[in-house]
Amino acid sequence: MRMNHSQLLFLSREETSGNFQKEGTLRVGRQERALTDRFCRLRGNLLFVLKTQGGKLEEVLLLERCEVMKLPDHDRRLAVSFESGDRPVFLESSSTAECASWLVLLRDANTETLRRRIAQLCTLISTHTATTLHTQEHSAHFTGGGDAGGAGGVEAAAKVSPLHLTVECRIVVSVAARVQLQVCVIDTHTHTVRKHCCCQIVERSFLGFTSFSIRDLLKSKEPHVSLSLRTMDGVNEVGEVKVSRLQMEGESEDKTPPEHKCPALCDSLHSSVHEKENSPMMRAVLCAQVCKVYRFQTEDQRWLLVREQMSETPLSFSLPKQLLSMLINEHTSRVQEVKELGDLSPHWDGVRHDVINHCNHLIGCYQETLTELDKLSASSCFKSSSSKSEKHLRFIPTNLHSQRMEVTSPDSTGVWYEFITFGAPADHHQAFKHGGLKRLLSKRTNHSGSSVSYSQDESCRARELLASVAQLQPLVFGLAEELLSVSLELNAARLQQVLDSLTQQTDLFVHALKDELVKSALLAIHTQRSTDCTSSHVHSNGLLCDKTPANQEGQTSLRGAEYDEEEWDRAWANVAMILSCIIAMGDRLQGREDRPQEVTSSEQQDATGDTNCQNTASSSSSSSSSASSWQEQLLPLVVTLRDCVREAVGKARDAMTFVVLQGAVARTVAQGSSQLVQRRHAVFSQALSAVVCGFMLKLYGGLEDPEFLHQLHSVGVLAQFEGLLSTYGDEVGMLEDMEVGVADLSGVTFTITEAKTEQPDDLLPTLSGGWGSLVVEVPLPPETFGSLPRELKEGRLIRLHPVLFNIGINQQQSLAERFGDSSLQERVNQQSCERLKTYCNTLRDRQPDTAGLQSLPDLLSSLDHSVETRKRKNVEVLWIAAAVCRTVNGVRLTSCKSAKDRTAMSVTLEQCALLRERHTLSQQHFSTALDCMRRDGCRMENVQKNVGCRKFAFSGVQLLTFPKLYRPPDGSYG
Repeated sequence: MRMNHSQLLFLSREETSGNFQKEGTLRVGRQERALTDRFCRLRGNLLFVLKTQGGKLEEVLLLERCEVMKLPDHDRRLAVSFESGDRPVFLESSSTAECASWLVLLRDANTETLRRRIAQLCTLISTHTATTLHTQEHSAHFTGGGDAGGAGGVEAAAKVSPLHLTVECRIVVSVAARVQLQVCVIDTHTHTVRKHCCCQIVERSFLGFTSFSIRDLLKSKEPHVSLSLRTMDGVNEVGEVKVSRLQMEGESEDKTPPEHKCPALCDSLHSSVHEKENSPMMRAVLCAQVCKVYRFQTEDQRWLLVREQMSETPLSFSLPKQLLSMLINEHTSRVQEVKELGDLSPHWDGVRHDVINHCNHLIGCYQETLTELDKLSASSCFKSSSSKSEKHLRFIPTNLHSQRMEVTSPDSTGVWYEFITFGAPADHHQAFKHGGLKRLLSKRTNHSGSSVSYSQDESCRARELLASVAQLQPLVFGLAEELLSVSLELNAARLQQVLDSLTQQTDLFVHALKDELVKSALLAIHTQRSTDCTSSHVHSNGLLCDKTPANQEGQTSLRGAEYDEEEWDRAWANVAMILSCIIAMGDRLQGREDRPQEVTSSEQQDATGDTNCQNTASSSSSSSSSASSWQEQLLPLVVTLRDCVREAVGKARDAMTFVVLQGAVARTVAQGSSQLVQRRHAVFSQALSAVVCGFMLKLYGGLEDPEFLHQLHSVGVLAQFEGLLSTYGDEVGMLEDMEVGVADLSGVTFTITEAKTEQPDDLLPTLSGGWGSLVVEVPLPPETFGSLPRELKEGRLIRLHPVLFNIGINQQQSLAERFGDSSLQERVNQQSCERLKTYCNTLRDRQPDTAGLQSLPDLLSSLDHSVETRKRKNVEVLWIAAAVCRTVNGVRLTSCKSAKDRTAMSVTLEQCALLRERHTLSQQHFSTALDCMRRDGCRMENVQKNVGCRKFAFSGVQLLTFPKLYRPPDGSYG
């Protein structure tokens, strides 16, 4: 087949080809025994074989005049044989189910199947009927399609086009009394019918067809286009169709000519869809978009065009997989750290054994989870509500979507509002029999002792000090021996050279030991031993050990009932003072009396406390260098130096071993059982994916706002989580999980980096750092990155300030308020209110001139009052918190159990409230708009995606307990 390689490469790219029928990794080859991993994409009748995802295009298979069969002796292998006699191509998938899926699609990927599909679509269109539109014998006028508008100036989402048209059939050659008019909207990427309508007819007669691009109509200077109507074979012309743009109602008072007003509005919408939404950044973060368009009437009888868009995000899987890899590496490094500590006493060896077992168990579990996730299709972006309890998906957020609303009015261009919706971050796999994280961690704290813990930085310092001591001790000992050897030569120059080297290395040794961390660790060892001297320590693995110091050496000083805090200072000072004695002796041996000669016996006694050193110094001062050999006079001092160094090293090693092990314990076994740690990591992973998606969308929308960019690096970004969980039954445990997961996000920071290219993979965020100090690196295209403020380009960290407000709204919350306990909800809201006030006050102090912040004091006062008010299902708390969040350019996230039903009620209510408050949506049409969004909007598509039916999971009895504004319209639930 003759082909253009550059065009095929263009078609194989994800950003240019839209949705593929299927894509994923297969083992491909022309010989059964020589298969290699390749990334394959199927589009139409072309199978693209790439070396890697986004990599070099190696081969293109034209699936015509071929047969695809499953090999009888291998349930995961397919063979594609060609009638031309070319060698067959073998394809091997990762699973039997995946193999069956590829088999069906490859068999259907040919022209004959496409013809059958077209015929089926034609039959479907011709037999489908829609709601009555105004029909004339040879003329038909319509706006939108299908059900042409509900009551009160609002039209159904799924059936209203953002462009309003009239279609007129003229000069029609017809044998029927009436003419059927059908209008279809074809998705140019998938080549499927997305929407269609037809007028009601008495007799059916298919005359012909025609097609046109809406883009051409929008760009046309004339408000209409004329098209020829031809028969199916394209030979005969049977008439003409004229398509015209309609003027929107309520625009007659505007100065702009009516015939140009509506096209401007539609062009604005068209531009936002095809430029902003198809930018490389948006394509990297959002996928599988669902869009609905509405037309709402304002208070001044004008029209709003509202575009509602719901999208999945690849971050649902990419960030959890990165987090799992990071946790595996972190625990592997910790195992290596404690193994490098060498021989330890039985107690500390038992502690090390605990740490290693704990880490190895987590590493095994996380590697298993990561392996299962890697088996999923590369295009996986969604975890349905029915999968929330699956073990290998516990790190994946449930039903994570971005919900965005664009509002276009005659007076303004598109204004965007973002929401992130996802199931409350919770570990449904472990369930909630014993409560959630908050309760489990509280029990762990109550049963654990008050042992000291050390930070990651302190553990690093301890390891560095251990390494320095291990390196310097043999150097000091070696130079001391060399000094004795050189003293036999009676060579003053050589003796001075060795003495200088000994002085330099010993000074480095003393400087390393003068770390306050060593002193504080020795005190902590003594305090812990004294506290538990009559008790025993039970490790997490059941090991029973006495609390004793790490090594046998140096323990005598720690066994006393009282600990002298100056003991460590004397230990390293001994080394310094005996070095001074050796230097003084070297000067006397060389006859240089002008250098400081003596250290008085009282100074030696105060500094060293060693009578042997004192006697040696005094005897050496009374001896002449010519009376005895140099070696005999240096030997006692060198022996004392080695003893002092050995004592200091023993104490330092005890202390730093204690710090390293206590740090490892604090980050492993002290966190609880491996099940508890996995639960915390899984909940955090779900919350992290959602908040990173929200931050990136907020960043993309604010790149041209200098005040927002300044806010990022000076104050940070607010993330406001809205919960709709009840405080009754299992949802109490979910709320306890969510509370801890949101709080753990406080340790997350963002930094903005420059992407290498504009390819989607290069624009995805990456994780660095470790648990408790995670850094999310958000790449931007080079041109966009260059326009950022200097602070952000230099890598200034952006702090994340998460807050959680929860109000239960369902029937279970009614039970909790009447017969149970809602104190958990009250505490969460009160704490978040205080944190929110702190953030807002800091923002006002740093940016006092920012527009819009003047309303913050009143909003915060109202929020504080609402939180303190004892009112059942006080949803005003959620409304005010959301208003504060949008005022300070925060990230809005909404959750219920599965983000499917209650979340839909909340998001649609907030969308309509924004239209009413910021875009003058008519009050009399508010309820109608709300019902329209709930019945026909994106959230109903979300329900369909999760459970396979278009009904919210409510009953009439349940809805009686819901606040009125959170009740769906009749017919949309059941």
